[in-house]
Formats: sequence, C-alpha cells, structure tokens
Amino acid sequence: MAFTNWPEHTAHVKKSFGELGKKHPKMLEAYKALGQAAAAEALDLKTRELIALAVAITTRCESCISVHAEEAAKAGATESEIAGALATAIALNAGAAYTYALRALEAVDAQK
Repeated sequence: MAFTNWPEHTAHVKKSFGELGKKHPKMLEAYKALGQAAAAEALDLKTRELIALAVAITTRCESCISVHAEEAAKAGATESEIAGALATAIALNAGAAYTYALRALEAVDAQK
C-alpha cells in the first residue's frame, strides 16, 4: 500500500498502536522496555532514529518508515544525514542480494 499523506498515516499508526497497548498492556510494556534499553546505550536519539529509518526500508515496513521519518526529523536529522542512512541501507541490501546470488549459483552448479 502506498501512502500519499505520511503525517496522516503516522497519526493513524500511533493511535492504533496505543489502542493495541490498552488491550495488551504487558506487550506494550515489553516493547517500550526494548526502546528504553536501546536508549540506555551509547547512541544518541538522532543516530538511533537514522538507524531505525534505514532498517525500516530494509524490512519494507511502511508504518515504521512513517513513524521513524517523523522522529528522525524531530531529533534534528538533516536531509543529508537521512540520505546517508538510506544510502547505507540500500548498499547493504545490494550486498545481501549479491551474496545470495552467489548461493543461487552454487545451487545451480550443484544440480549439474
């Protein structure tokens, strides 16, 4: 699904997430604990949001993209920093595809 109104989608995701948390508070508490543990490490908020945005594109999670794009901007990430994070994710995906292409070639050769 392609979104054209990202702020509207972000608001919807946050509202839905909150509703799910009300129904399943233990799950929400555990999820929040993961975020708090990550925040306790050496990376600052902006760096964590840049990583989250990069991971969001590699996992193809549009809701994650929406939320972490907003959070990266709020954390002060510049357009150049965001582009750098996304370029790193693109390069990693290309590298992963390349290594799996090698595995595919091995599988083909093994069938001969």
